[in-house]
Amino acid sequence: MDCLFCKIAQETVPASIIYKDDEFVVFKDINPKAPIHILIIPKKHIVSINHLEAEDESLIGKMFLTAKKIAKKLEVAEKGYKLVFNVGRGGGQIIDHLHLHLLAGWKNSTERNIPGMP
Repeated sequence: MDCLFCKIAQETVPASIIYKDDEFVVFKDINPKAPIHILIIPKKHIVSINHLEAEDESLIGKMFLTAKKIAKKLEVAEKGYKLVFNVGRGGGQIIDHLHLHLLAGWKNSTERNIPGMP
């Protein structure tokens, strides 16, 4: 498989990894849309939300709990942050591997308005 995020998860391609466990790898986005822009990816290759199966239910729940843990680690949990899934090309997904964006660190609400993101 020639998936960039799978290679990052396997640590065969460099990334600014800030957290990893048995199921997830968390790293800095190379094209940030916010002062703090982190990607949370499952090690299991899933193309997108549209490709989730019933067996992935627990994994997705853990993905959100991982986001919560990272927000606390980055000291943005109390200040606020966004979690975003882009699904398919029309939804802004560029890499065909499920990933959750954690965005934070804005100084004000005007700064938080990200083109292409709600």
